[in-house]
Amino acid sequence: MFLYNTLTSRKEKFEPLEPGRVRMYVCGPTTYDFIHVGNARPLVVFDVLRRYLEHKGYQVFYVMNFTDIDDKIIRRSQEEGVPFLSVADRYIGEFFKDADALKVKRASLYPRVSQHLLEIIEAIEGLIQKGYAYVSQGDVYFSVEKFPSYGKLSKRTLEEMKAGARVEVSEAKRHPLDFALWKRAEPSEPSWRSPWGWGRPGWHIECSTMALKYLGPELDIHGGGADLIFPHHENEIAQAEALTGRPFARFWLHNGFITINREKMSKSLGNFFLVREVTSRFPPVALRFFLLSTHYRSPLDFDEEGFLAGVKGWERLRNTWFWLREVLERPRSEDDGGQSLLSRAQASYREFVEAMDDDLNTPRAIAVLHDLAREVNAFLQERPAKTPGVEKAAEIFHLMAEEVLGLLPLPGREGDSHLVEKLLEILIQIRQEARQKKDWATADSIRERLQALGIILQDTPQGTRWRTVFTPEGKWGED
Repeated sequence: MFLYNTLTSRKEKFEPLEPGRVRMYVCGPTTYDFIHVGNARPLVVFDVLRRYLEHKGYQVFYVMNFTDIDDKIIRRSQEEGVPFLSVADRYIGEFFKDADALKVKRASLYPRVSQHLLEIIEAIEGLIQKGYAYVSQGDVYFSVEKFPSYGKLSKRTLEEMKAGARVEVSEAKRHPLDFALWKRAEPSEPSWRSPWGWGRPGWHIECSTMALKYLGPELDIHGGGADLIFPHHENEIAQAEALTGRPFARFWLHNGFITINREKMSKSLGNFFLVREVTSRFPPVALRFFLLSTHYRSPLDFDEEGFLAGVKGWERLRNTWFWLREVLERPRSEDDGGQSLLSRAQASYREFVEAMDDDLNTPRAIAVLHDLAREVNAFLQERPAKTPGVEKAAEIFHLMAEEVLGLLPLPGREGDSHLVEKLLEILIQIRQEARQKKDWATADSIRERLQALGIILQDTPQGTRWRTVFTPEGKWGED
């Protein structure tokens, strides 16, 4: 398996520090609001990476943090007149609702900044003792000039960063790019006691401290959005390596931006779609499909035409799975039918692995799935029988589509409810009886009313099949 390492700017063969075990850290959300689609992309991308590593036999210890001490959270708490941790708790709960809807597996651990103040203070003390940090007017800063390789992730020198960056001008700093490890307390803001007075931690030291605590001095994979390369991940490297004297992470992986009309999606610009808004109108797994339909390192423009095309692409895979599952519920035929389909599925799996091993090429993997879906549909059209070959082909389809990519419908969601299926079977039977009685008005009425709900009936020599299609309620972007 080869992954693109931002640190070295090339694809490298992935080998964890400890055979069979992967230590992975991904920067999580700042919990002051609902997550938007741009926030969802790293959630889905690194979920697929974790799933695929586990499929390859690795034991993955996956840590994603919650930033629950931040200016935005404090500002929201002051606006609402509630404790800042109440705001964080509320949006952590909402985060899990959105992540669960997108079928993101729970991380091994979700550490919170508010629960690690002692460890953060100890890390800052260690940096001061080693000469990498200094106290100034109640604040503590990291001295970037003391860390010779500062800029190795973003590939920029201190001079280039100083010229191109918007940095906070402060007489307390020795260098304009020095960044805060500890901020002195401001009136009416939450604060904690430290050796340098009351205050709170800076953003960058939070992630470094939690990653080192739970994953050790050297991580296998550190991930996040491309917007975090500088300054956040650059600063994480400086802090962690200054403390331990060891490489902080072997592989740095970054997903590309999601844009709206070619402009980065962000709350500060006001050009964003909340995951909650999108999934209230579209199947949540269709959004997951859309996020995986473009390579993770490439930018992805979120527009109506592209997203609806993604919904249709997901529906084709879903309907193939529905048909396979319908066939698998029939009595088993013991003949050797389905061997040709099995051979094609096995070939598809090899192509799928080749795509995923090439820097997590999910667009190619999805294309392989679509090719197999066409083969499945053509085969079942001719012989919809439950044979050993069909069963094994279905296992391979499920492994790729669900176990690795997580693209099949959730039980009880998006038309996948067992109860809904049984009710549809009753309606189909009533319609069939009406047709036998030549009661065409009733038969046509059932077909048309189901079609209005997005359920399409297909009369075949083997009986009536059903499938669903997406029928949006309202136009794109409307309330």
